[in-house]
Amino acid sequence: MNALSRVTGLSPYLSATTYLAPSATISIVTEYARKGEKIVSEPRPRTLAKYSLERAVGAKMGVVVPRATVGMNSGTQIRLAHTDIQFPDFGPYRHHAEKGDPDTVSANRKAFTYMMVAAGAVPATYVAKTIVHELIGSMSASADVLALAKIEVKLDAIPEGKSVTLKWRGKPLFIRHRTAEEIAREQAVEPSTLRHAQHDNERVQKPEWLVLLGVCTHLGCVPIANQGDFGGYYCPCHGSHYDASGRIRKGPAPLNLEVPEYQFTDDSTLLVG
Repeated sequence: MNALSRVTGLSPYLSATTYLAPSATISIVTEYARKGEKIVSEPRPRTLAKYSLERAVGAKMGVVVPRATVGMNSGTQIRLAHTDIQFPDFGPYRHHAEKGDPDTVSANRKAFTYMMVAAGAVPATYVAKTIVHELIGSMSASADVLALAKIEVKLDAIPEGKSVTLKWRGKPLFIRHRTAEEIAREQAVEPSTLRHAQHDNERVQKPEWLVLLGVCTHLGCVPIANQGDFGGYYCPCHGSHYDASGRIRKGPAPLNLEVPEYQFTDDSTLLVG
């Protein structure tokens, strides 16, 4: 009955009464009762698809309704101009500077816009400069690191034939006052016979002063001065022997001891770094 009432549109005018009997032999009886002498059904609403809507609108207007198409001979929708809509006038609410000649109003608006841009650009530039300055400053070395970046050594305190060990940038620094015998011996070594070929003159600025980083090039141990088979430095960790020029002569170390950047500010002062 529900299906019948939905199809015919008679659901407001029909009701169903169901009688149930206890015996299984008596079937369910359904009776339809009319509520009125005359049944008037309302017309079903017409579903307006593209074709029906186009015909209905076109028939009323007496014109062919324009369609927007996306393919060959395939209408997709109907578009109306809506030219009869009246938009409200907000003139009484506008600022007095917005009233009058449109060209004058436009010029005033541009001047105000440029002024606001200039007024905002000045503090924005200052803020950007401050942020960049602080960012670069945070990435630079701190004061204590800069203080240790260079070390000044008084050479008068180092006697001939002795070697001192200082701390520079967290690493041991060897400064050796070589004798004339050590200078002659190291300069006589042929570089082609060395594992890491370097002449003694390439490693010193003044023959009597040898400046080295005390870090073994094998595994980073600290060699011992005035030890080893060549009278220079000896690393007891794995048996690397260096001569009095810091060149590797025996053992597993692959390279000579590193020579840092240094300069002599005068005859008795050495500046490392």
